[in-house]
Amino acid sequence: MRMNILAADIGGTNTKMGICNEQGHIAQFREYATEAQRGGPHLMKRLMEQIESYEDFDAIAISTAGQVNAEEGIIAYANSNIPDYTGMKIKEMLEARFRKPVKVENDVNAAALGEAVFGAAASYQDFLCLTFGTGIGGAIVINHQIYRGANGSAAEFGHMFTHSLSERAGAAEKPYFETFASTTALVRMAQQADPEIVDGKVFFDKIRHGNDQLHHILQAWTTEVSAGLASLIHIFNPQAVIVGGGVMERDDLVDLVGRQTKDLIMPSFAGVKILKAALGNKAGLLGAASLFLR
Repeated sequence: MRMNILAADIGGTNTKMGICNEQGHIAQFREYATEAQRGGPHLMKRLMEQIESYEDFDAIAISTAGQVNAEEGIIAYANSNIPDYTGMKIKEMLEARFRKPVKVENDVNAAALGEAVFGAAASYQDFLCLTFGTGIGGAIVINHQIYRGANGSAAEFGHMFTHSLSERAGAAEKPYFETFASTTALVRMAQQADPEIVDGKVFFDKIRHGNDQLHHILQAWTTEVSAGLASLIHIFNPQAVIVGGGVMERDDLVDLVGRQTKDLIMPSFAGVKILKAALGNKAGLLGAASLFLR
């Protein structure tokens, strides 16, 4: 039976929406500012206003930042990036308003499902997915299913400790994986050499001009990334690790991380594939839609 899913991917900065079908085609795509700092109730009000403008859809699928109770469609926990979002009953609110079935998933889990159904992980049944950005998000897929843990909060890879508690990258920061290996960490390291570097794009624009100091910074950062990936590979023994996020759209960077990671893992794990995410910023939308299509 043909099914059209209205999918939305709610991020801290922007929200993406579109109508997805069984083939992974997205129609009526749009993007708008989430205005996350105005809080969860405002976010939901804007989301429902946007949904009102769509027609001819059979269900609603939501990918969202924050820890999600997927069974109940509730935000189990959201940090201060989206105030008053914790406890938001998204499924209940949208089903009451639109009289359509609703499913809700964490954004990185949704991205992993998108890659599993339509993208880089389509050939694998056991894989990990990591997104590198402001922090580091993670998802675990075992036998084609998201592994959620005891209370639905598994795969907080960014909060894995990769350094001694005595080591701090910043005065108030704990020595988590994302403290040293997120895009935020890369930019922080680079700004010590060049204050003009405000994001990953500027960093790679400048590194193309052969700045040796920036090359050393990149090498130090990818070493942090690879060390974390090697630990996860030794724990989960996945068939593949899918890496995504803005900086990981670079083939050369993913190749470098892959080579470094292979140098760190035990020979018996050498068959693991380190792959670039294939769906870009549409992964969350397609993964959310796949909740109804799988």
